[in-house]
Order: sequence, then structure tokens, then C-alpha cells
Amino acid sequence: MSLYRAETRRLVKRRFTKLFAIGALLILAAVVVGVFLTNQKVGPDQIAVATAKAQADYRQSVASTEQMKTDCQAAQGTAKASQFPPNCEIIAPSESDFQAEWYMPATFGLKDNLPDMITTFAAVLALAAFVIGASFVGAEWSSGGMMNLLLWRPRRLQVLSTKLAALLVGVTGLTVVTAALWTAAFWGVAKTRGNTIGMTSGVWQSFGLMELRALVLVLVAGALGFGLASLGRHTAMALGVAIGVIVVFQFGVAAVLAVAQVKFPELYLAPFWVIAWMSKEYTAQDYNACNLDGTGTCQPDTLTITWQMAGSALAIILVLVVGAAMWTMRKRDIT
Repeated sequence: MSLYRAETRRLVKRRFTKLFAIGALLILAAVVVGVFLTNQKVGPDQIAVATAKAQADYRQSVASTEQMKTDCQAAQGTAKASQFPPNCEIIAPSESDFQAEWYMPATFGLKDNLPDMITTFAAVLALAAFVIGASFVGAEWSSGGMMNLLLWRPRRLQVLSTKLAALLVGVTGLTVVTAALWTAAFWGVAKTRGNTIGMTSGVWQSFGLMELRALVLVLVAGALGFGLASLGRHTAMALGVAIGVIVVFQFGVAAVLAVAQVKFPELYLAPFWVIAWMSKEYTAQDYNACNLDGTGTCQPDTLTITWQMAGSALAIILVLVVGAAMWTMRKRDIT
């Protein structure tokens, strides 16, 4: 049996891999069910109900305004007059202030809502890939399996790179299949509990590219978990770094940047780079700056993080972590 086939079999057969993959799929299934149950298809009946509610609220608001005017006029010349506007200038609402669409039930528009669902999909599978990748190699180090494997196949870099390749191929298969099911599930949700208005070939192509970026994000997460666990020779190394980055570094840095009133603090926070990667761009705004436009409106300074910038950052981090893991595999004592 080849080394790659052996590593693929080891990855697939591991109980931890199965449990975590199933857990991630159950979370995604729960999201689909939740979206299905909290949305409904809008038809003539729902429009009629929403219109009736809007008109009822309009009439109630008009009646309240008239009552307030009556109370104001009755209070003139008394101590209660100060509780009302001068000269009882109380403006009644107009019917246009109560739009029927504001009373519509939640409905799932595929074109508008699927991007958020793809981002959710990417986040869940990226987390699963990170933990599975860390455990896949970390367990080998902590149990002594890596040392035994190297007795059979003493080429260190070949062993580690084959393990990484088996992980990435397995994660790719899981992600591609799940992405297809994910898209089909929300197509069904839109058909039964929403709409598919505006779904042109260009929109589908955009969603396909977004899912491709989701695949890249999942693969990078898996490789980072693998690399960190290999560096520390234990699964806990990768998990500890992840917790440190998320809890200590991100929240701590965010608090410090807020106190220091740093311009564009999003540049120092990882989640916004991930958002830029998935959504093609993220625009940070500095509300402390005020640039008046031609109408006298305050326009804050902006800085856009593009998907190319975010992709470059992901590539640099990936090369550093995986490169360090390969270098230490070659140089450090295995025992």
C-alpha cells in the first residue's frame, strides 16, 4: 500500500475525524432547518395582512396625534402646558410613513441571502478543517506514531507532505460535496419559503466564485491547523494558538485600539480580512474624520480591504506556518 493511500485511510478511519465532520454537518443542517422555519413565501394573503396592519397602525397613530392635540389645547394656561410643544404644533403622520412592506413576514430571497449562507458555510467548515488537521498530525506526534512511521519510511519531508496532501484532498472532497448540497438546500428553501428572483447566469457565476473562495479558506484553515500542531508536536498547540489569537489577541487588540482611537482598527483584526476575502471587499470607515460633501453631509474617511489583499495575507500566513513545520520536521530530533 502506498504512503498516500495509507494516510488517506488513516484520516478517514479516525473516530475524531468522523465525529467532528458529522458535528459540522449537523450544525449546517440546523442552519438550513432554522432558515426554513423562520421564513415564508410571500403571496397575496401575506400582502393583504401586511397592508391591513400598516393601515391599522396609521389610523391608530393619527388618532393618537389628534388626542394629543386635544390634550395640548386643554392644557393651555395650566402647569401641564410645558409638557406639549409650543402652540400645539403636533404634526400628524402621513400614510406613506407606514409602508406595507415593513409588515411583511421574513422571506428568503436567494439572490440577497445566499452570500451570507455561503459565509456561514465557510466559517463552520473552516473551523472543522482546522481542528481535524491539527488532530490528524498532532495525535501522531503525541502517541509516538510519527516516530514508528519514520522507521518504516525515513524520508521526513515526504511523510509530512503526504499527510498534508491526504488531509487537503479529503477536506476538498468534503467541502465540494457539502457546498453542492448546501446550495441545493437553499435553492429549495427559496422555492418553498422565499423567491429566486434575479438569479441570472451572472449571479450564479458570482456565487460559484464565492464558494470557490470558501473552499480556499477551508483548505487554508486545515493546513494551518496541521502546521501548528506539527510545530508543537501536539494537537493542543494548534488549539492553544487559535484560542490565543481569537480571545487574547483579537479582543485585547480591539479594546486597545478602541481606547487609543486608532484609525481603521479593522486592519488589525482577522475577522474583517476573512469578510473581505469572502465578500470580495470590506470598507472600513473612520467616523472621527468628517469630510463635508457638496450637500454639507459628513463623509467619513474610508479604506477598502480587497479580496486580493486578504488572499495575499492568507498566503503569507500559510507559507510561514507550513514552511516552519516542514523546516522543523527536517531539522529537529524526532525523539
